[in-house]
Amino acid sequence: MANGSQSIDRAALLLSLVVRADDPISFTELVDQTGLARSTVSRLLQALERNGMLERNHDGRFLGGALFTHYAHRFDRVESLATAAQPMLERIAEETGESVTLGVPRGDTVVHVAQTDTTYILGTTNWVGVNLPPHCSALGKVLYAFGALRLPKDPLEQRTPNTVRNVAALEGELTRVRERGYSLTRSELEEGLDALAAPVSDSHGRVLAAIGVSGPAFRLEQSHQEIGALLVAEAGLLSRILGRRARKEATAPDPGALS
Repeated sequence: MANGSQSIDRAALLLSLVVRADDPISFTELVDQTGLARSTVSRLLQALERNGMLERNHDGRFLGGALFTHYAHRFDRVESLATAAQPMLERIAEETGESVTLGVPRGDTVVHVAQTDTTYILGTTNWVGVNLPPHCSALGKVLYAFGALRLPKDPLEQRTPNTVRNVAALEGELTRVRERGYSLTRSELEEGLDALAAPVSDSHGRVLAAIGVSGPAFRLEQSHQEIGALLVAEAGLLSRILGRRARKEATAPDPGALS
């Protein structure tokens, strides 16, 4: 265990030196800065390369690998999506007075990445960055329904007596979500909390996010259909904006080709 921990610490040191360096760094510089044996440095660098954490440029110097690029690109996309969605979130919040959130799939769960708060004191919860069981979340049910999240396996966590009991029952609900275009949960995540959500698609029609409204049941239960229709309209508008943006980027000239 001690040797394994020591190897991890040494690999982390090498990775940190490479990522923090102003310019790509050579093998010899890494040996000098760490004081480790050349064979040890070589073995650890090879492992970091194999796993996409480091790569070498044409001079054989080390720099951050594809894994870092993928990580940064993913969060750049989320930030761009949240910025594009903000006007829609604000319009829905103004219309309903309730909390409005934007959620994206991440692994097997859904993460809230943007929110516009309710105007009411009751119901002010900051959902941004919070992971929730998707099967009892309106956002999660939308992402399940349209294939952005893989279906879970039984048994499902029971948050309240109203939480969907099993995957078979969940699949039945997802059929209704696809038919009406939005999801609805009633006291499934938390007693007295209602929520609705609609899908946001990319230029290829693939669902990549969902916009949702949540609030106390006593304020929402008489307006489920109206809120659902509003969400479908605003999520559809965001989908069209994203589609136009993607087509514009795809047809833009390559700056490198003009130089």
